Amino acid sequence: MGLKQSDITAILGPVDETLMAELLATGATASELAEAIAWVNNDEALIGEGRHLPAGRVAALIDILTPDDVEE
Repeated sequence: MGLKQSDITAILGPVDETLMAELLATGATASELAEAIAWVNNDEALIGEGRHLPAGRVAALIDILTPDDVEE
């Protein structure tokens, strides 16, 4: 089942309406949002664990959650 506003608030805390709408529009699940948050917060550790790079809805969530001005 797709994300609900309550899922997003439980995982991220309060967010603005624009971010909420973008996240809901992905059709992602709460577990996909949690995985995206893990990648945003610590991608090197996940790569070190041998996890595959995110794709699909998780990758879309990462794009939404990562500020445009962040340099790799």
